[in-house]
Amino acid sequence: MTSDNESKKIAVAFVCLGNICRSPMAEAVFKHTVKKNHLEDRFKKIDSFGTARYHIGETPDSRSSSTCRKHGVPVDHRAQQIKPAHFTEFDYIICMDESNLKDLRRIQPKGSKAVVCMFGEWNLDGAYDKVVDDPYYGGVDGFEYNFKQVCNFSENFLKKEL
Repeated sequence: MTSDNESKKIAVAFVCLGNICRSPMAEAVFKHTVKKNHLEDRFKKIDSFGTARYHIGETPDSRSSSTCRKHGVPVDHRAQQIKPAHFTEFDYIICMDESNLKDLRRIQPKGSKAVVCMFGEWNLDGAYDKVVDDPYYGGVDGFEYNFKQVCNFSENFLKKEL
């Protein structure tokens, strides 16, 4: 039996294609932002996944990890693939782009409780692009821009949803 306090906690999952660039960065930044704002007691789980299975078990892309570390954000993750069962485990399943969103909606079980949306939904001030583009084939500038996006979206999520 869970307590009322426990049942009010939310679980958030971040999703990109391979779970080595954007979603582990979003997970790390979100966890860091939650901790910085002393809101750990409001969350039961924060994790990340990929829609594809290309990189299962791998650590995040070195450019993603180094960008986070450069800003004082620790990263500790191994790539994993999202499964239909996760839609009952998480309250929010937040993806990075329209392709991820389409894939998630395709595998989302009917009647699941998860809110499935793009992280750009929390682009409340319009400061950044709504889509968190895949930086994999580009340089470090793309990772740096992604970092700024997910920082902004994380802060806005916490303001709006808690």
